[in-house]
Amino acid sequence: MGAIADLAPVRDRERPAWLVLGEDGTISRWDATTGDHEAVGTTTVSTEPDHEPWNDRELRRRLHASHDGTFAAVVNDYGRFGEVIDLRTGEVTLALENEGYHSDTVPFSLAFGQSRGRCVVIHRTDWNRLDVSDAETGALLTDRSFPAPAEEDDLPEHHLDYFHGALYVSPDGRRILDDGWIWHPVGVPSVWDLGRWIEGDVWESEDGPSRVDVCAREYYWDHAMTWIDSVRIAVEGIGDDDLAMRPGARIFDTSRTGERGMAVELLTFEGPAGHFFSDGTRLFSSDDTGLSTWDPAEGKLLGVVPGFSPTHHHPSTRQFLELADGVARLWTA
Repeated sequence: MGAIADLAPVRDRERPAWLVLGEDGTISRWDATTGDHEAVGTTTVSTEPDHEPWNDRELRRRLHASHDGTFAAVVNDYGRFGEVIDLRTGEVTLALENEGYHSDTVPFSLAFGQSRGRCVVIHRTDWNRLDVSDAETGALLTDRSFPAPAEEDDLPEHHLDYFHGALYVSPDGRRILDDGWIWHPVGVPSVWDLGRWIEGDVWESEDGPSRVDVCAREYYWDHAMTWIDSVRIAVEGIGDDDLAMRPGARIFDTSRTGERGMAVELLTFEGPAGHFFSDGTRLFSSDDTGLSTWDPAEGKLLGVVPGFSPTHHHPSTRQFLELADGVARLWTA
């Protein structure tokens, strides 16, 4: 397949596999168990040659896959552009653009989901706006415009002072986690109901009743986090600001709110660092020392695979994959 830029798991129950993005823009479907692979598409997303990195966040191509691998999205993390591709036809169904305002501070906000049997894509269309579109047709499903404020200097109703970041859909597909930040800056991960947003209130992502802030940390966002199950999430870093942050994990129950209306914190424990993954029960962390397994209910270290630092996880096949310098190393739990 040549040098690899990124991978994304395909969770199709009949044929779980990986989508692979080559450095040359080729998208392939790869069965890591048999080694079989076939080219299924290509991308021509701009490399944004005039991009200037902010705080060492280099622009990079990122691959996303729908659950069955029918659709792929290729975006520029910390950049402006991307596209959704129907891999059955090779056609671009949706050109993506986020207007570029402080986009160099966050990965390109994008995630695939499902609504009433159709594949949808959640994507950032401005610094403080996410939209949902039909992946097959590109049709916008969350059309809305801000009503004019009563006074000239007033902010419009539903105005959201929030820079959207990386998106994570819960295992049951019902909720979405957003690793965004607010000015001055403070990282504030937030969660809300995806079904209510698409099928009910188009303002749900701004100020809907299901929206819950998880925690607040000064100058600290774009770090590891993952859904453990469809209620609990794990967030990397112990502390309230980047200068005093310690390696570790904080576990939150996003179905309940406590102090200041934020999600209830269940447990904090030191140790986990780097990338976070979960199989629905355990928490996995991957840093320069290797892969570690943790009990998120008690904070206990369960095991270590030294010298293997995976950057990707396939929930359906229990495969962990380390991508470094365009080469993939695979281990199956």
